[in-house]
Amino acid sequence: MRAIKRRDTGLERTIRSSLYSQGLRFRVDYLVQLPDVRAVRVDVAFPRPKLAIMVDGCFWHACPTHGRVPSTNPQYWPDKIARNRRRDEVVNEQLAQLGWSVVRIWEHEETDAATARVVTTLDRLLAA
Repeated sequence: MRAIKRRDTGLERTIRSSLYSQGLRFRVDYLVQLPDVRAVRVDVAFPRPKLAIMVDGCFWHACPTHGRVPSTNPQYWPDKIARNRRRDEVVNEQLAQLGWSVVRIWEHEETDAATARVVTTLDRLLAA
């Protein structure tokens, strides 16, 4: 599990490149202190409008379309993935309490569609 990257995955770099080509500037691996859980690192953050972009892998975050439980070590993986999902929900709630909007991007999403969702959300936040 040590080999699993915490940041700068290929998908994150692709999303960041697409956002950057749209003229957007952002922070990477941005630390946000949360009240009830340890601090969270947002994959891509727009701090002033408080927009957090989380790029989630289908396996690790139990994607409803592609998520699966491995057949090896069946007593460990369902609990591990369930903990990841619960942590994601808590992080979303905590960020919302601090005034952040959260966009979660699945690894199977097309880059253009994901970028369009981020831009739309960012436009809505900046217009408010």
